[in-house]
Amino acid sequence: MKKLVFIIGCLYLLQQPLVGSDLSNVKKSNFHPNRLIIKFKKDISAQIHIEKTNYITNIEELDNLNTQYKCHSIQRLFQQRPQLNKAYEILNLGDIYVLDFEYVSDHYQLVDSYNELGIFEYVELDYMGQAHSWKVIPDDPYFYRQWACKNDGSFPSVHPGIPDADIDMDQAWDIEQGSSDIIVGILDSGCFTSHPEFSGRIWTNQGEIPNNNIDDDGNGYIDDCHGWDFAYNDNVTNDGTGHGTNVTGIIGANSNNTIGYAGIDWNCTLMICKILNNYGSGYYSWWEDGIYYAVNNGAHVINMSVGGTSYSSSLQDAINYAYLNNVLVVCSMGNYNTSTPNYPAAFSNSFAVGATDTNDYRCNPFFWGGGSNYGSHIDVVAPGNYIYGLDNQSSTNYNIYWAGTSQAVPYITGLTALLLARDTLGTVDEIKDVITISAEDQVGNPTEDTAGWDQYYGWGRINAYEALVLFSTDEEVHHNPIFVLKENFPSPSQSSIIIRYTLLKPCEVSINLYDIKGKFVETIKDGTQQSGDHIIQSTTNQLSSGLYIIEFNAEYITEYRKCLVLK
Repeated sequence: MKKLVFIIGCLYLLQQPLVGSDLSNVKKSNFHPNRLIIKFKKDISAQIHIEKTNYITNIEELDNLNTQYKCHSIQRLFQQRPQLNKAYEILNLGDIYVLDFEYVSDHYQLVDSYNELGIFEYVELDYMGQAHSWKVIPDDPYFYRQWACKNDGSFPSVHPGIPDADIDMDQAWDIEQGSSDIIVGILDSGCFTSHPEFSGRIWTNQGEIPNNNIDDDGNGYIDDCHGWDFAYNDNVTNDGTGHGTNVTGIIGANSNNTIGYAGIDWNCTLMICKILNNYGSGYYSWWEDGIYYAVNNGAHVINMSVGGTSYSSSLQDAINYAYLNNVLVVCSMGNYNTSTPNYPAAFSNSFAVGATDTNDYRCNPFFWGGGSNYGSHIDVVAPGNYIYGLDNQSSTNYNIYWAGTSQAVPYITGLTALLLARDTLGTVDEIKDVITISAEDQVGNPTEDTAGWDQYYGWGRINAYEALVLFSTDEEVHHNPIFVLKENFPSPSQSSIIIRYTLLKPCEVSINLYDIKGKFVETIKDGTQQSGDHIIQSTTNQLSSGLYIIEFNAEYITEYRKCLVLK
C-alpha cells in the first residue's frame, strides 16, 4: 500500500490581499481601459442608488470622487446572493463592485485616489488574461492519436515517444467511466455544443424556461438554459476560437460511439461558461462571474485553461468561494517557459497544472514554441503537446490538434469527475491528495524531475488508473486511524504557522519543517501527546517568504502539507 502523503495548503488558506495596489507591472498588463474593481471594508455601509444619471453611494467622499472621475456605472460583481451559502458571507462577496468610467487617462492616479479614501479592502484594475494553448490543422489524415491516454511510443512528435509516457487511461476506464450526476464547469471560449460528440451531455438549467425572456430561476441571467456567455453578456455560448471546444472534448467527448475521440469522462454533464471573447482573451471580472455562476449552479469541478500575470484580490475571492463550497478549480500554469506566476493557477486554493510531451519531459518547447511554465505553485503535470480534438466549426473534421498547459488541465478535470463519480462526497482536499499521491515521480527530464515535489513537475505526471485504485481501496484516504489534520481558516496572522490536529489515541508526535527543496529547517514538535484536540504554533520570524513543507508524524503514519509563508 502506498504511503499516504497529504499536500494541502496550511498557512494562508485564503491568501491575504496585497497591501495597497501593486501597479508596478501595470504598463505590461492588459486591463479594461475604463474600469475598477473595489471591495468595501466590512464596517463600511454603502447604499447605492441612481439619482438622475448619477450613481449615489451616500458616502460623500466617494460620491465626490465618482463625480470627479465621471463614473457612470456601479454594479455589484456577484449580484445574486445564494441562499444558505456561508462562503458568501465569510468572503464578504456582497461588498465587491465594478465601477465603469467614461474615460481614464491615468490608471495609477485613479487607483491611488480611491485607495486614499481608506474605505476599501482593495482597489484594482480589471485585468485581462488569455487562453493557454495554440492550435494547428495538419495536412495528413482516432483513439490511436490520443497518446496521452495510451502511449505506445510511436506517436510522431518533436521528441521520440516513450511507451507508457501516458496517464494509463485505458486501465482507468476499467474502474470508472463517469456519472451524469457530476457537473463539470468549463470556463473557456465557449463550445460547439451541437457537435455529435457532445450529444446528451450539455448541462441544462432545469429552473429556466427556454426563450421566454424571463429570469425564471431568479439567478440574474435571462434564459440561461445551457450556461452563459460572460464575454458578450448573453445566453449564446458558441465557441469563437476553438479553444473551448478542444478542452471540452478532452474532458467529456462521447465514447464508444464509433466517431471521433474518447473523452476522459464518458458520462459527466458539461456546463459551458464562456469567459473568453472571440479573440481568446477575457477580463478577470468575466472569469469571476463565471466561477460564481458555476458554483451556484451545481458544478462539482471547474476547468480554467486560462491565465493572466496580474494578481487580483477579487479573483482570489472567487477561487476561495469555490473552495469553500467544495468545488475544485483546475488551472493552467501558462506557456511562456518562465516561473512568472499566472493567475488563477498561482492562488493557494486552485490546482495548478503544467504540461508534458510524448517522452514525459516537460514541454519545452511545444510544437509551436514557448514552454510549460514552472514555479513554486505547481501541483502536477499532464500531457499537453499534440493533443488532437474536436473542431468548433465542423462536426466531421477530426484533424485539429492543439498544444499548451490548457490541454493538460482537462485531463485532471476529467479525472476529478471520475473520482467524484466514485464518491460524490469527496472533498477538494481529498481529491488533490489522491491525484498528487498517485502521480508518477521522476519520469521526466532527470535534471528537472527530481525526487518528491519539484518546481518543474510538481508531484509528478498524473496517473488516472493509480488515482482511481487509491481512491477506491486505500482506507487511509478517508479513515486515518491515528490522527486528523485540520485546516486553518482563516490563518490568524503572518507571523506564525498554526497547526491544528486531533489525536485519536495517545501517541508519539513529531512535526518537522522543510524548505521546498527538502532541506530540514526545524523541529516544531517532538514528544508524547494525549488524545484530543491540539494546536501547535511556530513563529516565522526567522523564515523568509516562500513555500515550505510540514511533515507530521504520529506512530506509523506520516502526512505532508504545503505551507506558504508571506512576509
